[in-house]
Amino acid sequence: MAQTGELVYTVLEVLIAVACCLGNLLVIWAVWTCGAMRRQPTFRLIASLAAADFLVGAVAMPLRVLADSRVQMSFYGCLTLCCGVIFLTQVSVFSQLALAFDRFLRVIIPFRYKTTVTLHRCWWVVAACWLMAATVGFTPLMGWNNHTSMSQSNRSECQFLNVMSMSFLVYFSLYTCFLLPMLIMTIVYCCIFILIQRQLRSSSTVVSHSYYHKERNLARSLVLVLVLFAVCWLPIQLMNMATFYGTKFTVPRPALYVGILLSQANSAINPVLYALKIQHIQAASKKIWRRFFRCKDEPQSSQTSGSDNSSNPRKTRDEKYTKSVETTEQGL
Repeated sequence: MAQTGELVYTVLEVLIAVACCLGNLLVIWAVWTCGAMRRQPTFRLIASLAAADFLVGAVAMPLRVLADSRVQMSFYGCLTLCCGVIFLTQVSVFSQLALAFDRFLRVIIPFRYKTTVTLHRCWWVVAACWLMAATVGFTPLMGWNNHTSMSQSNRSECQFLNVMSMSFLVYFSLYTCFLLPMLIMTIVYCCIFILIQRQLRSSSTVVSHSYYHKERNLARSLVLVLVLFAVCWLPIQLMNMATFYGTKFTVPRPALYVGILLSQANSAINPVLYALKIQHIQAASKKIWRRFFRCKDEPQSSQTSGSDNSSNPRKTRDEKYTKSVETTEQGL
């Protein structure tokens, strides 16, 4: 029975990992191929978040499989694998925090936004998110770990909770690097919606109402991403907290598996949300899908006649879109 459960768990992990890789790769590709999106800091931050989610499927989930009694290794080898999982999780948290402040600046300083939030500064913010995440994720390598639970010289079974300190997972990872950023993002988005509603009700606003309508729509989409992130990650975090504070409490293994799968599924859900809720990612994704995955038995004549005009409409749409961005100062 236990072996069947482990097999089902492994199969689900593989399926989620494939979905993470394909979905987020499509989002990154869509942002990169669309010049209008590539020149906007907001979509650079979304691409950074998608890159982190892609690495969750391509790297973190295989590492998690290795760090769950499926391989024999040294203490610090196991600890390094587990730190990689935490690192990529923190990239998602910090990227979403940067997106929240980006939206706040678009609402609070609409006219100075383009000169304040430049692409150069956006790259620095992205680099800071990954650097801070690396600092948090690899902190256990500096000593905050369960170095007495496994032999540091002999190879033994690698298990996540055997090498990671529960005090680190609860006090530092949960309270400081998860709940605190989530609280800050909640406050920032509340301020964004209050400011937008105030501007929409005002008849003397110097920025068009369509600007704030678009800002509100994108903010709602990003809030949905944030809510689903919290819903997917809170169960496993609460299980860690219950294990830490409950002296005689042991989390059932099936519940632990469900919590792990739910946290990993978040990285596969995000690209679906981008494609459904963010119009420009949706349009770019459809273009990529039609270009590379459309039916191959399409008549040759229609392909030939359409080839001369296939690139021009796209360029025209991108040019029109870019002009509208510059004219309305919307960026979206």
